[in-house]
Amino acid sequence: MRLHTLTMTALGPFAGTETVDFDRLGAGGLFLIHGPTGAGKTSVLDAVCFALYGDVPGARGRDRSPRSDHAPPGLRPEVTLEFTVQGRRVRIERNPRWDRPKKRGSGTVTENQKVRVYDWREDRWEGVTTRPDEAGQFVGDLLGLTLTQFCQIVMLPQGDFARFLRAKSDDRRKSLERIFNTRVFRDVEEWFGGHTRKLEREVRAADERVRAVAGRIAEVSRTTAPEAPGELTAWAAELASVFTATAGDAEAVTAGFTGARDRAQEALTAGRDLRSRQERLAAARERHTLMTGDREWRARIDGQLAAAERADPVLPFLRARDHRRTELDKAELAVTDRLSLVGDLPDVGATALSGPGSPAALRSAERSRRDELARLDLLRGDAERRRSLHRELGGLDRRIASVRTGALRARERVGALPARVEKVTGELRRAREQSGLADAAGTALELARRRHGAAVEHERLGTELERAEERCRRAVDTAQAARDKAQELRERRIRQMSAELADKLVDGEPCAVCGATGHPSPARPSAEGLVSDEEERAARSAEESTAARRTEAENSLVELRGRHTAAAERAEGRTVASAAAEVDVREHELAEVRAAAREVPRLEEELAQVTGDLERARDQEGELAREESELVARRDEGAKEHRRLTESLDRARGRDAGLDERIARLRGEAEGLRGAAEAVDQRDRAAEELRTAAAEVERQLAEARFEDEAEVVGAYLDERDRRAKRDRAREFDDGLAAAEAQLADPELVAAGAEPAPDLAALEAAAEEAAGFADRAVAWQSLLAERARRLAALRGDLGEQLSGSEPVLRRYAVAQGLSALAAGTSADNTDSVRLSAYVLAARLEQVVEAANQRLLTMSDGRYELRYTVDKAAGDGRARSAGGLGMRVLDAWTGVERDPATLSGGETFFSSLALALGLGDVATAEAGGTEIDTLFVDEGFGTLDEDTLEEVLDVLDRLRDGGRAVGVVSHVADLRQRVTTRLQVVKDSGGSRVRHHG
Repeated sequence: MRLHTLTMTALGPFAGTETVDFDRLGAGGLFLIHGPTGAGKTSVLDAVCFALYGDVPGARGRDRSPRSDHAPPGLRPEVTLEFTVQGRRVRIERNPRWDRPKKRGSGTVTENQKVRVYDWREDRWEGVTTRPDEAGQFVGDLLGLTLTQFCQIVMLPQGDFARFLRAKSDDRRKSLERIFNTRVFRDVEEWFGGHTRKLEREVRAADERVRAVAGRIAEVSRTTAPEAPGELTAWAAELASVFTATAGDAEAVTAGFTGARDRAQEALTAGRDLRSRQERLAAARERHTLMTGDREWRARIDGQLAAAERADPVLPFLRARDHRRTELDKAELAVTDRLSLVGDLPDVGATALSGPGSPAALRSAERSRRDELARLDLLRGDAERRRSLHRELGGLDRRIASVRTGALRARERVGALPARVEKVTGELRRAREQSGLADAAGTALELARRRHGAAVEHERLGTELERAEERCRRAVDTAQAARDKAQELRERRIRQMSAELADKLVDGEPCAVCGATGHPSPARPSAEGLVSDEEERAARSAEESTAARRTEAENSLVELRGRHTAAAERAEGRTVASAAAEVDVREHELAEVRAAAREVPRLEEELAQVTGDLERARDQEGELAREESELVARRDEGAKEHRRLTESLDRARGRDAGLDERIARLRGEAEGLRGAAEAVDQRDRAAEELRTAAAEVERQLAEARFEDEAEVVGAYLDERDRRAKRDRAREFDDGLAAAEAQLADPELVAAGAEPAPDLAALEAAAEEAAGFADRAVAWQSLLAERARRLAALRGDLGEQLSGSEPVLRRYAVAQGLSALAAGTSADNTDSVRLSAYVLAARLEQVVEAANQRLLTMSDGRYELRYTVDKAAGDGRARSAGGLGMRVLDAWTGVERDPATLSGGETFFSSLALALGLGDVATAEAGGTEIDTLFVDEGFGTLDEDTLEEVLDVLDRLRDGGRAVGVVSHVADLRQRVTTRLQVVKDSGGSRVRHHG
């Protein structure tokens, strides 16, 4: 991988855009990046990392955005890197996340990181991706390195490798794991440890399950379980056998007690049965005696039920007669009410109100009214026509009034609009005349504005001309002083040329002028001293530069005077104030002309509108006059018809208020007469039905053998009373039959002949026998349950013991492998962890590659040695070693701890280690050629000879076209390395400069 160019904008300490040309720097192979502390030397390397990976190494990558605090607020930060890897030229443009000012309003808006990756194809750049994730994948695949590996291999940070040289084995392992992909072996160690702990938990759980079963066995048997797991099986088998045998012996004893209990219980049951039969016999005798005395009561119930059956056919006729009597009373009341309503009518006499001809007279009066209603219904159409004419006449009156008002307004408008037409016509003529002056007013305004601009420029140039004259005077004075000083130094040097030559004379060497080797009386300089060639050149340079500035000031002054004169001519003698006033006047005139031009369309439209209004008003006046004559004729005809219909209807309504009122009165009288006739008919029918019902009641009483109605009512029983009497009769009959049946039962008769049993003695004997039997059964059940539970627990114990054996075997194997991988097993003779063992092979390769350069840097004195022994600070842990390093001192033949090396020795040892690690890591990453390397700091600890040897080693790194950049602020390196990138800082931000 070779870097070509790096361009940084608003990044880190760089406020503007800075470009680093690595092709120019790497042309000689070795170049120096130097500058004061804090200038941004490391920021250049961070920019390379950010361009490739979108991040910077270490704690700087966890800081805020890398955008420069010195840059203007709106300048977008950006870094562009061009490089070649595996024959492909790639350019990456990346913008970090930053807060840019809002385009509208105040505040900022956050822009996320952006990236653009290009690939050079034939003769142009072609885009690869613009997504940050795809760019990271592209760089990773192309380089084969992560950010950490890239920083360790390409940047060679000396501080990290000095710590790596002195580190403990565990810290050294962590550093190597970040560079080499050996995390999988560390994961294997952790997996073995976790797996072992998991199996250990399973072993403890299995042992707890075994102990839980043994505890339940001890609880059942009331013994103590043995501690040794091997004794548990025999102990459980013995307890199960003992309890099984004891339970068998207890079963025979319990059988005797239960037999005695059963016999005592049978005797008690027989005594209780005898006592029950004797009590049932006594109760039957008592109940039979009581029921024999109630036979008369039982006969009365039968008589009452028979009378109720005879009364049932008579009762409906009694109720029908009473209903007919009620209906007749209602009909009489209705006749009285109806006749009272029609009694005052003029054509209804006394015959219609009473007597046998009352219904016919009422219906005759009703027919006369119905006939008149039919005649009046024919006149309803005339009444509706009269009402319609009345409404129509009202509408015509209102319309005539409206037309007359509209005609008046139309006549007023016809008289007023001609004057308006004449006025608008005059305004339009004047507006058209004024709008024709628009071009002239615009031209006058433009000329006024030019004169105003020239006056403003003349005033401004006058101020600048004064300042330019002052600058020209100062430049002339400065140039003259520089010329005088250069002339004076030149003359002094000429005067003291002999003294200058004498100053270079050396005893025994020939004089450059006369060739003599003796110099008895050399010339001496005056009190002013000699003038050196450097002083004379500086004076001439100052004279030339001040003369150039004088010429430049004079040229500028001449140019300003010409511009000042031209501006005065363009202003035509106007001042700024007068020119501004003229512009205001011309603007006002142009505004008036434009306003008049805008009024022309409006006035034209208004004139057309007013003319049209006048024509429409005249048309409307004639139309309204014709409409008024038509409406008056229609109103006269309607009024004549309305008077004719009114006279006809007045004759028909008679003394009533109107036709509708007369129709309503006649219809009400007809309905009243009809109701009265129907009420009289209904009364006559009710009287006839009552007579018929009374005769039928008499006939039913005779058939049912009742004397009168009161006897029928007294004999009546409803269904509930009848059901109650039948139930009492049935209960009496059933009770009497049951008592007689019990008195005839042979068992009860036999029991009555037996003596009464002693139940108290029988109960006491049965209770005592049951107590003995219960205690015997409980004892035997307890023994049997314990024997059953012990047999079941014995099986559970065997299952738990057999189930724990595979777990114990797996745990033993896992524990052995875990201890072996962790370096704590006795079989691991070197006590080296698995991950350390794998990394040890890489460390041996690193040490071998580092020694090839360390022997040169140390002049063959020092050599690194890999060891499995613990390093200083590794602690007392058994597996703490495995990645140790020692330094062999060839001068003494003694191996030393790296911590005992001096600062310079530590530097070139760690440098050699870094270079060796870079070679091995490069090969591990796939062999990507690294053609640009950086060595960061540490040279200040070296003496001159060692520094030379270290630079020789770095010089060899250039073989094959490799470029090596040294990052340092050591001043001596600037003399030894001619190709340099200088980072300069000031208050406005840092800049870079290329040298060589």
